[in-house]
Amino acid sequence: MIYIRSFLYMLGMWLFTPIFTTLALFTFPLPRRTRYILITGWARSMLWWLRVTCGLRYRVLGRENIPTQPCVILCKHQSAWETLALQQIFPPQVWVLKRELLFIPFFGWGLAMASPIAINRAAGREALKQLVAKGKERLKQGFFVVIFPEGTRVAPGTTGKYHIGGAWLAAQTKTPVVPVAHNAGEYWGKNSFLKRPGTITLSIGKPIDTNGIKADELNQRVEAWIEKEMLLLDRK
Repeated sequence: MIYIRSFLYMLGMWLFTPIFTTLALFTFPLPRRTRYILITGWARSMLWWLRVTCGLRYRVLGRENIPTQPCVILCKHQSAWETLALQQIFPPQVWVLKRELLFIPFFGWGLAMASPIAINRAAGREALKQLVAKGKERLKQGFFVVIFPEGTRVAPGTTGKYHIGGAWLAAQTKTPVVPVAHNAGEYWGKNSFLKRPGTITLSIGKPIDTNGIKADELNQRVEAWIEKEMLLLDRK
């Protein structure tokens, strides 16, 4: 049944995404926040379809820690699930991502309409400058900025290198950081066709004040909180 349910989910996504993306392209003349609200309808629909077909739900711990003002969200990356769920859990947001994703037919085109911060990772310090410039602009526009500090999805029980980009942006703009941990990889693994039924737990930490904290120290504090929280999720 897991194979059948996972196939039904993928079938629905394959059928719905091109149609939705085509409609999303027509939102180009609209203000950024209006475009965001309309475009995130796709993520909400996919989460609903995931629950219906695969029996995969989620619960949120620490929802009260979400600031009322824009912040930088640094999140554990294990699955494609969090790329959907964060859009439903947090206020309007933009994502820091590699620019190559925008070239993917349909998916990338719709993603481009959501005002992401697309950077060239190979550019080194120039990429950091671009991240700060565009990140500062998006924060002023009222968007939260979402970054996966490990850069790529990692398997449950493992830790990737926490890159400094997100902490650097927060430190340079003196913006609070909200760390996020979750165990989605146990139900929907990296590049996995199978989606196992169950309830994913996502935990939101208290905002970290970045005033007077250097990017290196901030990055270490975020990593320490997320990795410690990962060990506790199954007990909560």
